[in-house]
Amino acid sequence: MEGQKKKKRAGGMVLAAAVLGAASLLLLFAAQENRAFADWYSEHVYVLLVGSIGRITGLFPFSVAEMGLYILLVWLAGRTVWLAAGSWRKKRGFADWRLFGGKVLLLAGVLFFLYAVCCGVNYGRTSFAESSGLGTVSYSVEELKALCTELTERVNALSGQVPRNSRGTAEMGENVEERAADAMKNLNEVYEGFSGYYPRPKKLLLSQILSYQKLSGIYSPFTVEANINGDMAEYNLPFTACHELSHLRGFMQEEEANFIGFLACIRTDDTALQYSGYLTGWIYATNQLYRVDYEGYRELYDSLTPEALADLKENREFWRSYDGAVAEVSNQVNDSYLRANGQEEGVESYDRMVDLMMAYQKKEDGV
Repeated sequence: MEGQKKKKRAGGMVLAAAVLGAASLLLLFAAQENRAFADWYSEHVYVLLVGSIGRITGLFPFSVAEMGLYILLVWLAGRTVWLAAGSWRKKRGFADWRLFGGKVLLLAGVLFFLYAVCCGVNYGRTSFAESSGLGTVSYSVEELKALCTELTERVNALSGQVPRNSRGTAEMGENVEERAADAMKNLNEVYEGFSGYYPRPKKLLLSQILSYQKLSGIYSPFTVEANINGDMAEYNLPFTACHELSHLRGFMQEEEANFIGFLACIRTDDTALQYSGYLTGWIYATNQLYRVDYEGYRELYDSLTPEALADLKENREFWRSYDGAVAEVSNQVNDSYLRANGQEEGVESYDRMVDLMMAYQKKEDGV
């Protein structure tokens, strides 16, 4: 009798998981096939989810997603061991394993549904480049070098204005997460879609989880949280926080999140945030210049102030210390995920922010 009850409960969970999975796939398909639906959803439904789920998880000073991951792993491991031990003693049978499997499938269905409603649908919306009127532009090597030159000048001017620690590297100051959220809100003065509630970005308690994957941050659609790596070179923090918060505004394409993060930082009056934005923008832009004009790149690199060079060195040495198989696998997984969501260039799409920087520069110059 007890076995029948467990079988029935397991069947109900599998059915519920199937319904959630089907609903999720339907939403994702509709968003990809109908941009108008994706735009409407992002503007009217998704913002409500950010304002509700995000407010609840925002009450906690730690990352709910991170804690949830640890609890899930402990539960899966503990339950598996408990069932295995019970089976060996013949106190647990197939019905118990079936019930456990049903719970796992139901949890997977819930997580997939949360991913769809809090993230996946937004991949089908109108891009920021289109809605802002930036689009994409072609540019010459000379124009790219001119952009890099201007970024170099900005970095050099700001590098001596930010506080520095005993190692000579930049410190971003207190409440950097809240300041990043304010910078994102300020974008709404120029571009639509950036008003509303912003959950405070949270550093992971064990940021090594991201470091080993060579990730500076990650958006959790399951808890509507912007999580950042608190161990990396500090100048990265504001830009990364703004990057992840742009996902919470529904802009999922990585090159756009990068550009929005850059834009939010440089348009604020906060010197530390400006430095974070310009130095990160400098890295992306000069990486492009390095590929097409090494001598020009070398000239600009050699003209950086000692303070800026110290920050670049700290950043380079930090990520180099996490080289390894985990980082390679993580990169491949991220690449596949981005391609599956319509970003054909995979992880290389992060670098495409330079195209948007050039478009923005030309628009500002009236070209």
